[in-house]
Parts: sequence; structure tokens; C-alpha cells
Amino acid sequence: MSIVQTVTPEQATGKVAAIYAQVEKNFGRVYQGFQMYSASPDLMEQLFQQNSYYMRHPTLGFGLLAMIRMLVSEQNDCAYCIGFNESMLINRGGLSVEQIAAMKRDPSSAPLSEKDKAMLLFVLKGTANAKSIEKADLDALRGLGWDDRDIVDGLYHGARNAAVDIMFDAFKVENDF
Repeated sequence: MSIVQTVTPEQATGKVAAIYAQVEKNFGRVYQGFQMYSASPDLMEQLFQQNSYYMRHPTLGFGLLAMIRMLVSEQNDCAYCIGFNESMLINRGGLSVEQIAAMKRDPSSAPLSEKDKAMLLFVLKGTANAKSIEKADLDALRGLGWDDRDIVDGLYHGARNAAVDIMFDAFKVENDF
């Protein structure tokens, strides 16, 4: 239970109920992390739309995005998001506990293509120290076939996850997975 007042799926009406129905369809249930946003239905709607965008992203795949979220959360020490994304990578992505542990110790060991690994490492660099990003970083990604939309979307996904980490930690969202 969060320290901010939330609306449970059973209590939800209107916009919140409609979004919860879609979340349940996509994930099987409405996790505490998503329920926390019910305190601000318009913000919750924006978050849902962003999640939907990334779920259908033409080039940033499930595994890469989940690894971005897990490892950004690892940088921020957000236990909820680390665990949630570990669970997704194991249960939906087919990764082993050993692969997850190795990736957390050394993100360059992520079981990704060279192209996806470069994006992962770029996002981790940008979320750890945004001012460290240089034109050469983008040129390297472009040389692997990423375009500027992908680069912006990738870094935004990591930066947005850092904001989620702050929200979940500040409002004490409890692990429910």
C-alpha cells in the first residue's frame, strides 16, 4: 500500500476504471505501481499512453526496454522497479536469474545484439550523467542503424523510468509481484 491515497480496481470508476481495464488486459492485473497513479487520473492516462506507445515501438523491443528499466532502476536503487522488470525478463523474456545478476554487475554482458546493447549502454550513460552525452555517442548509434527517433525514444524511456523510480520510492509503493 502506498502512502498516497489510491483507487483500487474494485473501487475505480470513469477514466480510472477504463484504464485499469486496459492494464488488466495487458498485464493480467493492476499492479500497485500503476495504482499509485490513480491519485492523478490525467497523469495516469498519460503514463498509460506512453506505456502503450513503447509496447508497440517499431524498433525498441521488449527485452531492451525491460533491461533499460531494470538497469536504470538499479542505478537509482528502486527495489520495486528492479524486481518488477527482473520478473518480466525472467517470466516473459526467458532470461535466467544468472543472466540478470551478470547484467546488473556488468550491463555490457546483457544478452542483446550489438546494436541493442549499444542503445542500452547509451541510455545508462545518459541517465547516470546526462552531460556526458556527446555527438560521438549519437554518431556511434547511428552507425549501428539507430535513427534519431530511436535515440530520443530510448533515452526518454530511461529518463522517464528514473522519474517513476522517484515516485515509487517517495510514495512507498510496496512490492506486489
